[in-house]
Amino acid sequence: MTVDVLATLPGLAQRLGGDGAHLAAAERLSGGASMETWAFAVDGPGGHEDLILRRRSAPFDPDTARSVSLATEAALIQATGARGAPVPTIRHLCDDADGLGEAYVMGRVEGETLGRRIVGDAKFDAVRGRLARQCGEVLVPIHATPPLPGLNLKVSDGEGELNRYEEVYRASGAERPILDLAFQYLRRRLPTPVEPVLLHGDFRNGNIMFDAEKGVAAVLDWELSHIGDPAEDMGWICTNSWRFGRPDRPVGGFGDYADLLDGYQAAGGRPIELSRVRFWQMLGSLRWGVMCLTMYLSWANGIERSVERPMIGRRVSETEADLVVLLEEGL
Repeated sequence: MTVDVLATLPGLAQRLGGDGAHLAAAERLSGGASMETWAFAVDGPGGHEDLILRRRSAPFDPDTARSVSLATEAALIQATGARGAPVPTIRHLCDDADGLGEAYVMGRVEGETLGRRIVGDAKFDAVRGRLARQCGEVLVPIHATPPLPGLNLKVSDGEGELNRYEEVYRASGAERPILDLAFQYLRRRLPTPVEPVLLHGDFRNGNIMFDAEKGVAAVLDWELSHIGDPAEDMGWICTNSWRFGRPDRPVGGFGDYADLLDGYQAAGGRPIELSRVRFWQMLGSLRWGVMCLTMYLSWANGIERSVERPMIGRRVSETEADLVVLLEEGL
């Protein structure tokens, strides 16, 4: 739905802050094809409050979408936060009276999410060595959160993900020998199924807020949450595409496998073999490669005209280079 957010926020500010409250500031932070993020502030009888609005700006079909609804996102943030995961506070789930469509409001968390700054900015030097262990620790309460009734989250495993992305790849008509080889290699090495757990689904450098003194401040962007293998979240943050120029530091470009795994186990998570994490890491490079390929083809075929599509599409070659290294090293 088309919404003039700036014209609507004053009413939301009054609803949140009570009689006498008013909108103190508002700024759009980002916006993709389907999602918008706004920072705004409310001044009222209760004081000043810095908030974030997350809203969907495009139609959403829960039966076909890979992502979850924003109401489900908000519920998962609240549930994992109750278990001890570092997450923003959910302040308000928007309804028809707000006039914003599908949206929710959360408290603003201070920190940095830009991956290149986290791996390279000197202000993170003192804390960077602790981040991989912290990432392992914060995954434990997420994975320990029981499935919430009524949410109907999608369930996946290694074989299912391989099948899904190979189907997309074959349907594209592309012929990329490295991708073909990676599909064959991983299919012969499917890990033994384990008890599935709640997954963040996009746990990586870029979706985690880091504080330069404390480390992990909040886990953000829950739209790809689902049920699956706990090693999937670990493998995704280790995928080279999210290391931002530091391939020597496998966990997010800032840490080592051992710290991630040790942090997870020390916080109460069940032990996970490195080979299992590396399976999901390789699958992470493979599926990101397929996604990049399909983005390029959507532009090349005239379906999408955005310059963003071919820019991302050219990164398929990066994932192929990653896969060559992983194939040579083995799991």
